[in-house]
This record gives sequence, structure tokens and C-alpha cells, in this order.
Amino acid sequence: MTGTGRVRNHVRMSVRTNLLLPDDLVEELDRVAGPRNRSRFVADAIRYKLRREKLRQAWGKSFGILKAEDYPHWATSEQVVEWVRAIRAEETDPGPDPIPKLSDPRAAHR
Repeated sequence: MTGTGRVRNHVRMSVRTNLLLPDDLVEELDRVAGPRNRSRFVADAIRYKLRREKLRQAWGKSFGILKAEDYPHWATSEQVVEWVRAIRAEETDPGPDPIPKLSDPRAAHR
């Protein structure tokens, strides 16, 4: 299937719906988006609002899961800065390089 066919199929999956909006809102929508772009503008606005709502719900569910007594090194902003610096200063072993170097003659025979 060509790229154009996929786009056409995607458009066909849209659902026509009626929304009752105040006149002044539609006038402003037309000024900003243009009367031929109402659907796209409204769809983008709904996606944005839904994404924000999902984040708000996730934040609400996770609120309070970190207990202060479990993270005493986060008691003050100064302690957090010290903790972050200490973590960043730790040496870590990245392990072996998963991609052989081209200059390695053994790499060609693997």
C-alpha cells in the first residue's frame, strides 16, 4: 500500500460529530484557524487537553508515593544538589562495546 493510500484510510476512520459551540468561539476559531481548518484545530485542541488530563490523573495517582523518611537525602534542596552531584560523579562501567571497531582485523571475521 502506498503512503497516499494509508493517509486516505486514516481520513476515512474519522467520525463526523456535531458540537454546539458559542457563536463568539466559532468566530474566533475561524479567525485563527480558518473555516476550512476547524476540525483539525478542534482535534488538536482536544488531543492537547486529553494529554494534559492524563498527566494530571497520573500525577494525582503518584502523589505521596515517595515518603520523606525513605529519602532523607532529599530533605532540603541543598541535599538534593549534593545527591545529584554524587550520583553524577560515580564512575560506571559501560561494559564491552557492542559494535566492533572497523580497524580491528578480527572484527571482519566474526
